[in-house]
Amino acid sequence: MRLDLRLIAEMIPERARVLDIGCGDGALMAHLAAEKGVDARGIEIDMQAATEAVAQGLAVIHGDADSDLAFYPDDAFDYVVLSRTLQAVERPREVLRQMLRIGRHAIVSFPNFGHWEVRWKLLLTGRMPDTETWDRPWYETPNIHPCTIRDFFDLADREGYVIERWLAVDEKGLKAPWRRSTWLANLFGQQALFQLRRR
Repeated sequence: MRLDLRLIAEMIPERARVLDIGCGDGALMAHLAAEKGVDARGIEIDMQAATEAVAQGLAVIHGDADSDLAFYPDDAFDYVVLSRTLQAVERPREVLRQMLRIGRHAIVSFPNFGHWEVRWKLLLTGRMPDTETWDRPWYETPNIHPCTIRDFFDLADREGYVIERWLAVDEKGLKAPWRRSTWLANLFGQQALFQLRRR
């Protein structure tokens, strides 16, 4: 299972009601159901991935986070997860609002565009960087709203969300030790995870 999904799984308690947005083949959902007895549901825009998840017996529907979250009732879930998808949605602020309307907590992971390697490659070459995390050419990437850790802190503050937990990690799973310095975490963390709730 992908690193950020393993870290997300650690954040979710047993028997929680979970909606996984952009669930892909359902790896996180299957793990949570098997290991923690979680009632996991998923929504996935890629029809092939959604079909694969359903074939495994997972409760996944084909849908789009930008438009379909509005159909879920308030407080339907304990946790709503958006893993490495925030930067690929058309309206990230609205998706976050919907997540915290339908769930008591939201967990978001995203690749950090503020990482030193991204900055360095952009500075040296003047071209969009190709790194371990950002591993597709600019014309093939689904990312339309790249953001940094500092950007996300600012967005959460503007929207009035409480950040319950956050961490920055590298691709090998080493947690950045700069818990008290968002500036250092933003510089050295290749990806970030945030757990939010409404104020």
